[in-house]
Amino acid sequence: MSNRRRRALSAILAALTTVTGAVLAAPPAQAATAPEAPDFPAAFAYSQFVDPNATPPGANDWTCRPGADHPRAVVLVHGTWENRYDNFARLSPSLKRDGYCVFALNYGEDPTSVFGLNPAFKGTGDIRRSAQELAAFVDRVLAATGTSEVDVVGHSQGGLMPREYLRHGGAAKVHTLVTLGATHHGTTLSGIATLAGELGLLPYTDVLLGKAAGQQVRGSEFLTDLNAGGDTVPGVRYLVIATRYDEVTTPYESTFLTGEAVRNVTLQDGCEIDLSDHLSMSYSPRAIGYVKQGLDPAAPEPPCVPHLPVF
Repeated sequence: MSNRRRRALSAILAALTTVTGAVLAAPPAQAATAPEAPDFPAAFAYSQFVDPNATPPGANDWTCRPGADHPRAVVLVHGTWENRYDNFARLSPSLKRDGYCVFALNYGEDPTSVFGLNPAFKGTGDIRRSAQELAAFVDRVLAATGTSEVDVVGHSQGGLMPREYLRHGGAAKVHTLVTLGATHHGTTLSGIATLAGELGLLPYTDVLLGKAAGQQVRGSEFLTDLNAGGDTVPGVRYLVIATRYDEVTTPYESTFLTGEAVRNVTLQDGCEIDLSDHLSMSYSPRAIGYVKQGLDPAAPEPPCVPHLPVF
């Protein structure tokens, strides 16, 4: 085991000790409240060993009403094999403290694959069906908040899948789409997917990893269909956030979109000390700053502070 992976394992074990200790020490009335997590390992440990269906702090207050400063609710959409808690246990409370109404869903549960058997691994099912789940959730948010549009923030598949929703009625209900490391133009998984295709293993992806995984491989039928008409739809603003150290969406430039009302940014441009990888980027203070700027162009420039990868 490499030193890097040994450090990552130690971090996860330490995080597990911290979050489980906090839950056990809390009074019964507070035990169901998931804690804010400082990083992905802490949140991952909590969702794996404490509550796979936890809601990130600050999210899903169905009595929240958007104010004049932030007139639209924000819907957070997690990535493949992630969930609303481990993906957004830092971003959600940060947005809530800034006065946003925040909502987050779990979607794409499909126990027909090996990875899908893990209750904390969501986003494994057919992306087209997941887009329908997002549509129903957005309608619920709009009804609860009394607004006509939402903003959507998605990580990995959670940035890609909403584009399918936008194509099928969602464009009229979404003002801004902010994506982090999204698989917009597919991925080679650092060459693994390419090798699997050459070896004839891709037909087994659905059984092992879930249908959504295969749909995000570069050149898939789903991506060909999604991107055939262009990357964007009229009336929606886009902010695309990338990291050079993305080891899942590869090459990292494949996350960028072209079209009207698109802004593409890379975390390391002007900030080489942000070393965020795919999993850790949603916990990066700089990425969180960009998300807020995407939601509100008047927000300040994102901070440049050190941020380390998960592995």
